[in-house]
Amino acid sequence: MKTLVALTFLLGFIASIDSPAQSEKEKEAITAEVKKLDQEHAQAVLTGDLKTMDKYWTPDFIVNNPFNEIDRADRIRNGSVTYSSFIRESEAITVHENTVIVMGHETVVPKGNSPAAGKTIQRRYTNIWMKRDGQWRLIARHASVICDK
Repeated sequence: MKTLVALTFLLGFIASIDSPAQSEKEKEAITAEVKKLDQEHAQAVLTGDLKTMDKYWTPDFIVNNPFNEIDRADRIRNGSVTYSSFIRESEAITVHENTVIVMGHETVVPKGNSPAAGKTIQRRYTNIWMKRDGQWRLIARHASVICDK
């Protein structure tokens, strides 16, 4: 009985221990790093640099894209979506240990055979970055077109 009580107490104590929270200084450093990576990713999308995009995407990267589809960046990979302009502005970055959520807006101008080529499109976006094997990687993304009211 004593062993059971001691074991119950020990398990309760271990469960109550929370991992040490990141300091504000650590969060600021992570925020700056991921914000830079988010901009580099946008530049890679603009230039169609798949090698760089693959450096940021996880193998299981998934997108809820502005065409109302869920895909693995297939439209970008196959070249059916290209841009003459791509401006990404983050508005909120939240750090949760090894996961960072970036939210903001984008102004894009598709080109070539892309849908809405030549038109300026405003969108909202959410990018979710996760630290894997010591590197910040983009694991998921949601982008939606802002509709005129």
